[in-house]
Amino acid sequence: MERHAAAYLIDVPMDGQGTTVDPGFRLEVEAHFGRWAPLIVEIGSGSGDCVVHAAARHPDHDFLAIEVWRPGVAQTIAKAVHDGVGNLRLICADAAQALPTMLDAGSVHEVWTFFPDPWPKTKHHKRRLVQPEFADRIADLLEPQGSWRLATDWSDYAWQLRDVVEGCPRLVNPYAGRLADPGDVEVDPRGEHGGFAPRFDGRIRTRFEAKGLNVDRVVRDVVGVRV
Repeated sequence: MERHAAAYLIDVPMDGQGTTVDPGFRLEVEAHFGRWAPLIVEIGSGSGDCVVHAAARHPDHDFLAIEVWRPGVAQTIAKAVHDGVGNLRLICADAAQALPTMLDAGSVHEVWTFFPDPWPKTKHHKRRLVQPEFADRIADLLEPQGSWRLATDWSDYAWQLRDVVEGCPRLVNPYAGRLADPGDVEVDPRGEHGGFAPRFDGRIRTRFEAKGLNVDRVVRDVVGVRV
């Protein structure tokens, strides 16, 4: 952080001492990247494995990673420096609060939300990030035909992701009614509806995914396309 934060970490004004960005702050994307390019935003980038890999593979795109966990931000910067990635910037803040006011409507090519905190206890489901109101905010940010890509290894959260996307009037699930997993007919509240996407080839396997696979969880992808 001491050596390389200036090149990667965007200093944003905070509202108080926590992780809440000043609601009056607007991010000048082109100024921070020094160009205009399609923008991909990852919400909750963790230690940066996915976003650094993607930025290295797609130098013609710009990547903005928003992560509240400061050690993860530092790890992401270290990986970006190691790989010589220059089209990545990071913000250490609460993405759910900051995104609706920080970025312009229709300015984002894709939003990625991979393995968000599942809050597995039923009484805590209200704390989950992906809710109808949040889907509306993401739809505001996406350009026409832009995509919101999601993934989780918790079955009930996967169904929630799918239902939230399909319930948003400005998002379309291109896989609605297809690609149900074996056995879903007995456990999915919508039976064999499916609605899950093929694995996104731009999402490399991270330690979060590996943990789920090691205990035999099924990883499901969901996509919402802005209409």
